[in-house]
Order: sequence, then C-alpha cells, then structure tokens
Amino acid sequence: MKKFFRKQSPARLISLGFALVILLGSLLLMLPCSVKEGVKLNYIDALYTSTSAVCVTGLIAVDAGDTFTSLGQFFLGMLIQIGGLGVTSIGAGIILAMGRHVDLKSRHLIQEAMNLDSGKGVVRFVKSVFVTTVIFELTGAALSFIVFVQDYPPLKALGISLFHSVAAFNNSGFDILGNFQNLIPYRDNVLLNLITCGLIFFGGIGFLVIREMWTKRLRWKKFSMHAKVVISVSVTLIIVGGILIKLTEDVTWMGAFFHSVSARTAGFSTYPLGEFTNAGLLVLTVLMFIGASPGSTGGGIKTSTFLVLIQGIKSAATNRSEKVFRNAIPKNAFRKAAVITLLALTVVLTGTYLMVIMEPGVTLMEALFEITSAFGTVGLSTGITPGLGIGAKLVSIFIMYIGRLGPLTIASLWYFTRGERVGFPEGNIAIG
Repeated sequence: MKKFFRKQSPARLISLGFALVILLGSLLLMLPCSVKEGVKLNYIDALYTSTSAVCVTGLIAVDAGDTFTSLGQFFLGMLIQIGGLGVTSIGAGIILAMGRHVDLKSRHLIQEAMNLDSGKGVVRFVKSVFVTTVIFELTGAALSFIVFVQDYPPLKALGISLFHSVAAFNNSGFDILGNFQNLIPYRDNVLLNLITCGLIFFGGIGFLVIREMWTKRLRWKKFSMHAKVVISVSVTLIIVGGILIKLTEDVTWMGAFFHSVSARTAGFSTYPLGEFTNAGLLVLTVLMFIGASPGSTGGGIKTSTFLVLIQGIKSAATNRSEKVFRNAIPKNAFRKAAVITLLALTVVLTGTYLMVIMEPGVTLMEALFEITSAFGTVGLSTGITPGLGIGAKLVSIFIMYIGRLGPLTIASLWYFTRGERVGFPEGNIAIG
C-alpha cells in the first residue's frame, strides 16, 4: 500500500483523499443517529449532501435543518471544515498535533493543495492557516450569536451561529434554519449581512493574502503583486456585480451587495433566486464562474486567472507587454489561464448539456445556473436541486468534485512525467 501511494502524483493523492472523505461523509450522514426520526434519506441524497459539503458548495437535495439531527449537522459542519481547509492540511495538522515530523511527501502535497510557490515554510504556513481559521470562525460565531439568540433559545442559537460561521468562512452556502429558507428571513438584518459578507470575503481571498495583510499591516505599497491582484479584482467584481444586480432585480442595495459577494462561491441568498430575471441570473452566473482566489476555500477559475486572461487579450490586441501594478506578468501565465478557462467552459457546457437532456422540464438558464454553481462550488440555486433525478444529481456531484479540485488538476491525473523523446518540425496554422 505504501509503495502505491509513493508512486502517485500529488494531484492523484489529493483527489483520492477528497473522494474518500466524501464517501465516508455519506455513510456518516446515513447513520440512524444522523437523521431525524420519521425522515427518510436516500443514499444518493446523502452522497450529494456529503459531496456538496466536502466541496464547500452548498447545493442541497434535502434541507439540512429539517433532515439531520444535531449530530448529523455536526458531521455536516465537520465535512465543510475539512473540505474548506483541504484534506492534506487537515492531515498535516493532525500529524503536527501528535508531535510527529511532516515528511517531504506531505510537504509537497500541502504545497500542491494550497498553491504555494515552494515547500519552504510549509509547516509554519499550516499552523497559521489553522490559527487564522479559528480566529475568524469564533469571531463570526460570536457576532452571529447576537442575531440568532433573538429568535432561538441560547443553546440552539449557539449551534446555528457556529455552523453558520464555519459555512460562511469556508464559502459553503449551507444553513440549518430549515424549510429551504437559507437567510431570506434575515435579508434586512444589517449585522448578519455584514458578518456573512466579511467571512465570505476573507475566506475567498485565500490564506496567503490574509497572512500578508496581517504581517504588512494593511500597507498597500508593501503588498505583493499576487495580493494586490486578488484584493483589487475581488473588490471590483463585488462593486460591479452589485450594481448590475441592482439594475436588473427588485432588491435593496444591501441585497444586491450581499448576492454579489455570495455569488463568488459562497451560496447564501437573502432573496429567492427562482424569482430573479434571466439578466440577474446571468450576472450571478458570470460571478460564480470567476469564483474566489487561489489558496482559498472557494472555487471557480479564480480572480487571478480572470485578470491574467483579460491582460493577455489586451496585450494581444494592443501589441504591448502584459503587466499589472508595475510588474510584468509571467510569460506562461496567460497560457495556463487560457487552458484553465477553456477546460472550465468545457466542464460547464458539457454538464449543462447533460442536465438539459436528463431533465426536460428544466430551462436552459436554470440548468446553466445550476451547473455553474456546482462547478464554482457556490451553492446558489433557482430551486430545482431537490427535484432532480438520480442521473442529474450524479452529474452535479461529479462537477462539484471537479470544481473543488480544479479542472487542471483533474486533467493532470493521468499525466506521467515523461518528456517527449522525438522532436517534430514546426508547422503553420492560420489563427483568427
């Protein structure tokens, strides 16, 4: 068994780790002690819920508040936490807690999973990830408790607050309020809206950027190129998205702002999306497709990929070098961004095509929205998820899995590091 694992690439080990956690989670959610008395849970729905939790998506086939007991909701929260931090980070944390040494293989896995440039300082980084997570989630839970304790008994309000904070920081749109209502009852609660948006934003910019903001005391000039790109693109998308949503939908400015933030892989909603216009759903679809940032708890093609793609197109059109914040963009960055975007589009369009075939009653916009939400590990839905058939749910499960790991990671699973031994003459092909 050890020889088998040693021969596998980091991408394969990470993929296998996520798959095993998903399967284990589905079995835990199927336990009689996890399901409320009188509620029947099919395995496909348990698998769907476990995948959605581990992939920090938030799409639900069954309502978490109405279906699962307190223990089941605890399992669900743990799956979200493991999925958000990453299987490899959790494993390294356990090794460190036991006082054991993290070997080179484990360091390489963490480097691959967290998009780190090198394996140097990996252990220190893992420790900072855990500390950062605890600080944000406990702070978020304490502030959320102020809101929820007004409507629930203190003990239940505490459980809801902890679950909500974990789900929000890990960019997973799960809630345990029941009746598929999400945060609609709190659409006018300014405090909960701001707390949720804050947790989503910091969970979505990535641990590397959070650490940089802390160590460099929010001094913009001292930030790295990566941090500047992530923060500036994230803020721009939130502002532009909020304005476009407000122009197309009958929502408040706070509602428009909330959904612009949430669409970037979080999945919480304060308005029923089934009542949104096609224009509003299209805006949310684009935001979901772009997603969060590298090294974060979110999905999508990532903000940095989006910026590099735009700059590359601009460079080709103007015949000028690719640069941002007075720094040149690496030469191979545009190629990688283009590959990721093309693979992502392929996944989304293929999934939408299959969804429309399997579910004739679903409109093209609803199918595109659902699949993009699954790929971006968002969790927003127009309300069609519970009524999907087994085939459509399996498609959605697979796409959530691809979205969490990244299309490039999935594409490289069968890649073996063997260089080509034969050279070929360069040909000519017309482009454009």
